[in-house]
Amino acid sequence: MPKANSPPTSPVAELGLTVKSQVKTSSGLSAAVEAAKQRFVERNPASAKFFEDATEYLPGGNTRTLLYSAPFPICMKKGENYQVFDEDGHTYTDFVGELTAALYGHSHPLIKESLINTINTVGLNLGATIAQEAKHAKLICERFNLSKVRFCNSGTEANLHALAGVRHFTGKRKVVVFSGGYHGAVLGFWDGVQENGVDKHEWVIGKYNDVEGAKKLIEQDDIAAVLVEGMQGAGGCILGTNEFLLQLQESARKVGACFILDEVMTSRLGPSGLQGIEGLSPDITTFGKYLGGGLAFGAFGGRADIMAVYDPRSPNSLAHSGTFNNNTLAMNAGFVGLSEIWKPDVAVEFNKIGDAFRASLQEVTNSTKMSVTGRGALNAIHFSDNGLTKISCREDIDEDWGLKDLFYMEMMEDGFWITRRGSIAMILDTPQSELDRFVDCVGKFLERHKSLVSL
Repeated sequence: MPKANSPPTSPVAELGLTVKSQVKTSSGLSAAVEAAKQRFVERNPASAKFFEDATEYLPGGNTRTLLYSAPFPICMKKGENYQVFDEDGHTYTDFVGELTAALYGHSHPLIKESLINTINTVGLNLGATIAQEAKHAKLICERFNLSKVRFCNSGTEANLHALAGVRHFTGKRKVVVFSGGYHGAVLGFWDGVQENGVDKHEWVIGKYNDVEGAKKLIEQDDIAAVLVEGMQGAGGCILGTNEFLLQLQESARKVGACFILDEVMTSRLGPSGLQGIEGLSPDITTFGKYLGGGLAFGAFGGRADIMAVYDPRSPNSLAHSGTFNNNTLAMNAGFVGLSEIWKPDVAVEFNKIGDAFRASLQEVTNSTKMSVTGRGALNAIHFSDNGLTKISCREDIDEDWGLKDLFYMEMMEDGFWITRRGSIAMILDTPQSELDRFVDCVGKFLERHKSLVSL
């Protein structure tokens, strides 16, 4: 792996342990967070100005809710390899990883070459079928054991089209989903159906990893589908047990419902996704993120008889259009990424690195309110009163958002870009030295705030 840049000079490091460790009560947490916010404001005047200007045209100066955080979001200027650079001149090791889409980083030479070559020799979008889309489809079908696949522009679209297809195929409407699940911009199920959700009366919401409860919900005559993430991503990298996932598959088949596995995030956990690891054979799988080479991309595919509902040769087929479904950039960059970069052996080795990274974090956070969950190179940071390490569902844990905010801002001071909610999606070729440095910075954070994080 390449060598990392020298650790950035950090106000946290300059302050040392003495000042920060003076805070010892819950009121002290508020004081620590306010102090971190003040340093944040002082370090990021350019981002503050960009945000202020943006509010004139964008509600809340923002067009992607996840990326908003108070007092204002950081404005990035560029990305290169495994790093991002903000408008105030700070350099960060990127652990956001574009929420798993930036697996290849920000300037992988093969992805760049593919994009430039496509622009120069093919064009941006031809408004027609292109040979490359069938080539990319074949590769994805072979890699993930699908009979047929169709492309779209996001994981949200993939799940929406998958649901429309299986409802048409089964003639039923109800879909079993699980609390804490996230299947796209209008398909979130944290506390019931999110307010911008669709078809609110059609959902049956179960408890994640509740085997018997799920069995009862699914084994009814009016269920069209079961939609689930094998590991809940936005929910905090909560792993589905093998018993739970296999039961969903079995119960769905028992009543003629379709088992839809959302692999928008988890398809990068192994050579053939999480389904290959867990021994699952979903009726439909949904994809997104890195499979378009880092561009806007989505896909859904699986059984030929179900996918046939989208065959335009049939007079009874469902319509599925989208101007950029087969755009030249994603079709070419996605193919190069999957065929030349994300080879099966690379997938295995990279996720081993992620497992080792998480194990190091779990060791340093032991006996504190901080814990780390995940699988492979996808991880999540949690803070709770009991430092819960085994989390089976969102109901298990009450996150301490004060500590999360403090951690988020101080990790930025140490040169790490993560999400406020604590998700970490590792980027290929991130130096081991940076992973080690993060573990070290986490340890120093916990020591600095020992009075706040000790159990």
